[in-house]
Amino acid sequence: MDSGSLSSPAIKSQSRFPLQEQFLQRKSSRDNLDRFIPNRSAMDFDYAHYMLTEGAKGKENPVACSPSREAYRKQLAESLNMNRTRILAFKNKPPTPVDLIPHESSSSTHQQDKTPKPKRIIPQTSERTLDAPDLVDDYYLNLLDWGSANVLAIALGNTVYLWDASNGSTSELMTVDDEDGPVTSVSWAPDGRHIAVGLNNSEVQLWDTASDKQLRTLRGGHRQRVGSLAWNNHILTTGGMDGQQLASGGNDNLLYIWDRGTASSTSPTQWLHRLEDHTSAVKALAWCPFQGNLLATGGGSGDRSIKFWNTHTGACLNSIDTGSQMAELNGHTSRVLYMAQSPDGCTVATAAADETLRFWNAFGTPEVIAKAAPKAREPFSHLSRIR
Repeated sequence: MDSGSLSSPAIKSQSRFPLQEQFLQRKSSRDNLDRFIPNRSAMDFDYAHYMLTEGAKGKENPVACSPSREAYRKQLAESLNMNRTRILAFKNKPPTPVDLIPHESSSSTHQQDKTPKPKRIIPQTSERTLDAPDLVDDYYLNLLDWGSANVLAIALGNTVYLWDASNGSTSELMTVDDEDGPVTSVSWAPDGRHIAVGLNNSEVQLWDTASDKQLRTLRGGHRQRVGSLAWNNHILTTGGMDGQQLASGGNDNLLYIWDRGTASSTSPTQWLHRLEDHTSAVKALAWCPFQGNLLATGGGSGDRSIKFWNTHTGACLNSIDTGSQMAELNGHTSRVLYMAQSPDGCTVATAAADETLRFWNAFGTPEVIAKAAPKAREPFSHLSRIR
């Protein structure tokens, strides 16, 4: 066997475990060269001197003595702490630990920390699916709302339908002519009985669903379609396409505000504000229906925040960390346009461009309410007195 074959195993062994071999060599060299230095402050030199001289003599030349003398010697040794077997001390005795927290509370706290938090399981399929033909495929409309009386309203084309979640019954509330429609927004009043309906012709109708009667028509507030409605007790706020600004967000984490007054057909339009506060894609945008320059934006899974903006100045007024995003619910075959939450807060209804209405049990079962909520004042209780 030649020299090359002899050196090959040694080279392989060094390259396979170089750190381990180096660690073992360092450890053995340290063990051989290290020495222990006694702690002088922890030693009794008088006792050490006695044990090395007089104590050793007693052990080498034992002298017979009476039992009483032997008992006296043992008691004296215990009193003077002379029964120790070690002479040198290499470290001080560690101090007695101080228990700052009582054992009972600490044990209970420890048990509480060990208790695992229950994980909320969100069903990945819808509980119910309803057909929604003629649903307008437009993000800027609000065609779905769930009232406090557990009745869901949805606008399909020129007609508003009511679906009672307690028994599954469906009824038609109203239908407008083609020149006035389609319906562009619906919103329940807090009492769950009255509903506002926004139209494409800029009008807003108020309906009493208990009697299926139209109470009044609001005109002159807008010049174009009414795309959003919001109630504050008996006060109704409407939002239309009369706004002067446009907001856009994308996967580049950027939010742009565009002003209608600076738009030009002959040259590229320059944005008004370029906002970079979101740390992931800007997934959602919503204008405040009662304050034209207030905008809310939602970030993606890496951002998890909802931010509020003054679009006149570009200032971020507030940012709320939502903690997480909702689980991904699959079922629709086209983009989701509208969402509404049930009065008990447990079910979410979604309407999509696939012309289906789906119901998702996203937040579990409702909690038992001990006391009935106080009955809200009806917003149109004073209507009979108006002339």
